Amino acid sequence: MEPIIITDQDRNFMREAIRLANDSVKRGGGPFGAVIVKDGKIVAGSANRVTIDIDPTAHAEVNTIREACKRLGTFDLSGSVIYTSCEPCPMCLGAIYWAHIDRIYYGNNRKDARAIDFADDFIYEELDRPMEKRTVPIIPMLRDEALESFRLWSEKEDKTEY
Repeated sequence: MEPIIITDQDRNFMREAIRLANDSVKRGGGPFGAVIVKDGKIVAGSANRVTIDIDPTAHAEVNTIREACKRLGTFDLSGSVIYTSCEPCPMCLGAIYWAHIDRIYYGNNRKDARAIDFADDFIYEELDRPMEKRTVPIIPMLRDEALESFRLWSEKEDKTEY
């Protein structure tokens, strides 16, 4: 893998993500912002809206992915890059991977977030624990019945893979 060179354009995109984070704090939202760039242009940008939208999934990265998908008319953001004011939490990182975003640039890191009481480390720790030792019980049930939808999907000839 060849080394990644951060350009002035990258810095400007990150500054936009940071501006969105700053504006969010001023409007009563969380201190996080993100932009998605494709072909050298910002296609979407958003901030954290958890408290504004009363939605625990309304993180800046997830909001930005949703907006980019709507604008581009696709759930596959291959060829795009995300600039986020803070290292993505596990939920956002998962969403970024599911969206097939090519690269992630971030400003603050997890330790910076923890210093202001946004600690995501417990989720990473939970994922390393066996199911029976996790904080929130995860209880398997009705697997045989649930497998029916997987069977239907496997046999479906006109499905859209994602």
